[in-house]
Amino acid sequence: MPDKFTQMTAELHRYAADHSAHQDDLLRRLAEETESVAGEMSIMQVAADQAALITVLVRAIGTRRALEVGTFTGYGAISIARGLADDGRLVTCELNEEYAGIARRYFEQAGLAGRIELRLGPALETLREIRADGSFDFAFIDANKPDYPAYYEECLRLLRPGGLAMIDNVFFGGRVLDTVEAEAEREESTAAISELNDRIATDDRVDKAMVGVGDGITLALKR
Repeated sequence: MPDKFTQMTAELHRYAADHSAHQDDLLRRLAEETESVAGEMSIMQVAADQAALITVLVRAIGTRRALEVGTFTGYGAISIARGLADDGRLVTCELNEEYAGIARRYFEQAGLAGRIELRLGPALETLREIRADGSFDFAFIDANKPDYPAYYEECLRLLRPGGLAMIDNVFFGGRVLDTVEAEAEREESTAAISELNDRIATDDRVDKAMVGVGDGITLALKR
């Protein structure tokens, strides 16, 4: 049976983005500032169509407690916080002080500062310090790629049964299909993401789906 999919062209991607949730002025300004401050690193920012999906998923499962591994400048955190229940809270982890400062400023402007707790420091250490096993509803992983397998295990520990983990960059620019990497750092990252992809595919602790949105996302629903 032939593969049943539509090839995502640049034009079709723009069409999908245009027909997702509207990118408001605040998120547009944040995206522009991120590009001016971070330059090429701004590619790490969550795309508008992906952000729309995050908000829908967070709201759909009635999220009250959420985790984010990798705040960057706050686009994803705002998208999560906007989908939370009225009494919801988000814990988000960031290593870079400059990026965290931008994120906090936009949390204030979005009126969400009271619902978002930004913890500065290595994300893996932050996660391991949280002892509230099974108390989170949603987790978004988008940080240091070599630590992806460890992030996944910590988030799975913290999620309740029926909680949802969303893992970003699971295609890693298509490099998960490559057998050789010339750059050592990328090789380590590719190996970690490939390992996690294989682990989740056979992990009977979760129901899972890998989806071709952005640079690939995996949704893992804890059983």
